[in-house]
Amino acid sequence: MTTARGLIARGSSLTVEDFLLDPPGEGEIEVEIGAAGVCHSDLSMVNGTLAPSFPLVLGHEAAGTVIAAGPGVTRVAPGDRVVLNWSPPCRDCWFCARGEPWLCETSGAPSAPRGTLPDGTPLHVTLGLGALATRVVIPARAAVAVPAELSFADAALLGCAVLTGFGAVRNTARVAPGESVVVFGLGGVGLSVVGAARAAGAGPIVAVDVSPAKEALAIAAGATDFLVADDALSRAIRGLTGGRGADVTFECVGRAATIRSAYRSARRGGRVTVVGMGARSDIVELSALELFHSGRTLRGCVYGAADFDVEIPRLAAAVLDGTLDLRPLVTHHATLDESPAAFARMSRGEGARTVVLLSTKRS
Repeated sequence: MTTARGLIARGSSLTVEDFLLDPPGEGEIEVEIGAAGVCHSDLSMVNGTLAPSFPLVLGHEAAGTVIAAGPGVTRVAPGDRVVLNWSPPCRDCWFCARGEPWLCETSGAPSAPRGTLPDGTPLHVTLGLGALATRVVIPARAAVAVPAELSFADAALLGCAVLTGFGAVRNTARVAPGESVVVFGLGGVGLSVVGAARAAGAGPIVAVDVSPAKEALAIAAGATDFLVADDALSRAIRGLTGGRGADVTFECVGRAATIRSAYRSARRGGRVTVVGMGARSDIVELSALELFHSGRTLRGCVYGAADFDVEIPRLAAAVLDGTLDLRPLVTHHATLDESPAAFARMSRGEGARTVVLLSTKRS
């Protein structure tokens, strides 16, 4: 067995501990994690929004190096630098067969059994990965090779925040040049949406958050305007969008109240994309008359509606050629032992992405 070290949750209690992993079996690989991002979905595992099993190794946005491969693995090999996929498609179900691998029938559980604590207690991992750890054992289909020149820190961000944000803009909303955009929530995903909207030629791009401290991050990511969410928000958005509301709005928080705000901030005939993952019990209410009269389109967006195997190499190439700058997404770097503090910051709404650096190799 392999001894790994990771951030383990028991409800809201977070500790860094050693645990044990079996070696990779048929179709599996072992990956030494180089860097992992701290995503709001990880926080949702410990604050009651989602319902995983505990004890739980946190983390699902990560990159590392393959160090061992089980029988039958051909897509990656030891020594490859890889980005991890928390929703690897089977490529055989009805959704995969029709070109929608992000909706694969085999994906979606918040936690999965994998490994044990030294005393024999069964352990679960977040979204099949548990990547806030020194090592993971995962299905080979949950990893995509990227160039060794791509830093672990940048590669990790591609695996969730960047793919989700860029996919929401390109694949779900299909933002066109000159369209007005409003983005609600400026964590790593929301800032990725802002950057993708800028890359698409949108304008104006209005960024909205409850924290005034997010303004500098929003402007650096590509927003033309920043607004604090308050009682005058709808009026301010209309003032920046010709009095009509935005062509496209993105909700990157995962709360019913914010989804309603995003819906009502879109113009008649506008498009509303829900990117944030919220609680099952948080119900969105819209009147039947409003739905009819507004003519707006309301859509959810799972993992950027993207084929991971196709999009990750494209995004990696964009980072390496300088057309995709990920620096505005990251406000903190941390060691594994410092990762509980990153969750505390995120719960207070401070900063954007924290990247946890785990490997002793170049990150």
